[in-house]
Amino acid sequence: MGYYIRVLGTSDTNIHIDDLIIGLENDNLMAKFSFDENEPADNWTVINVANSDGDDLMQIERNPVVAGELGKEELEEFREDIKNYKPASAANWLDKYFDKVKVIYAFQLLNASFDDNNFPIVTSIKSKIWNKTGGIFQADNEGFSNETGHHILWQFADDVTGNWNMAVKNFFGNWTNFKMDLGDHKQREEFWKGKVPKDATKL
Repeated sequence: MGYYIRVLGTSDTNIHIDDLIIGLENDNLMAKFSFDENEPADNWTVINVANSDGDDLMQIERNPVVAGELGKEELEEFREDIKNYKPASAANWLDKYFDKVKVIYAFQLLNASFDDNNFPIVTSIKSKIWNKTGGIFQADNEGFSNETGHHILWQFADDVTGNWNMAVKNFFGNWTNFKMDLGDHKQREEFWKGKVPKDATKL
């Protein structure tokens, strides 16, 4: 099964492949796209992305959230899964937010996509789609973001390290953004309780 990141969009607007290419060009990047020739370039189901050398980087699948389709099933699986993770305030927010989600763009990342020269291509395309659809992010073995891209639900492995941009709900019901050390167990425990860790840096 590969590693996936997802955009859970609140607007299922058509995204033309030319728009993705222009977005890459604006970032001084280049990629090759392939898709089913029987589908229009502005209403595709699956596209494959390679770098300029032809190395396969990822496959992107577009799944509208409608009854009986994969997008709806996947969203309900997420709804059930988040009950087991912290902080509870983020899980509760996500459970309600899922009602707004209209489409899921699933990025299956292949090994070559993680190379330093290739990952900016992933980031550029993901950002372009997010700008069109709005919504939040999800990443396997990491968790979910809020609408500004700050991480709100902990699904990381126990051995995770590094600094990460996070957010928790404050007393007024708004998000407080901060940067924390994922490897610091004290900061983890405070985040799990829905608090800004004392040693975190507010953003």
